[in-house]
Amino acid sequence: MTSQQQSNLTFQEAKKILNKFNCVDIAPPIKSSEKTLIRKALLAITSISDYQILGICADTAEEGLMAMRTYSLALGYEPPKDLPVMEGPVYIKLNGKNGLCYIDSYSGHHRGVLVSCQSYRQGGINEMFGHLPLDLFV
Repeated sequence: MTSQQQSNLTFQEAKKILNKFNCVDIAPPIKSSEKTLIRKALLAITSISDYQILGICADTAEEGLMAMRTYSLALGYEPPKDLPVMEGPVYIKLNGKNGLCYIDSYSGHHRGVLVSCQSYRQGGINEMFGHLPLDLFV
C-alpha cells in the first residue's frame, strides 16, 4: 500500500487542502485537529514527487531549525546537525536531493515553510506549496 493510499486522499483532494496555504505571506494558525489532515495531504503529494526542497522563514533560528528537523524527518531526510544559530529572523534552505542546507539572516516578512516538490520525469509533480505552518510536524 502506498503512502497516498494510506492517507485516504486523492491527489486532487490533497492539493486542494494544501492550496489554501499558497500565496500567503505568513502561515495561518491552525488547530491541532487540522494538523493531521494537512500532514496527510503534504505526505500524499510528496510521496509522488522524487524529492523536495524546503524553504523556511522563521522569527528565530531555534524555530527555523525545529521546523527544518521535523519536516526533514517527516519527508524521510536526515536533517543537518551543524547549522549555526543566529540572532533574529532566519531563512533556511534544504535540498532533499543532495542534502545541501544553509541558514542565513532574513529581513523579509514571510513566515512558514515552502515545500517545493520536484520530479525527474515529464508530467511529474513540480509544484510549490506554502507557506505551511512551522510546527506542522511537532
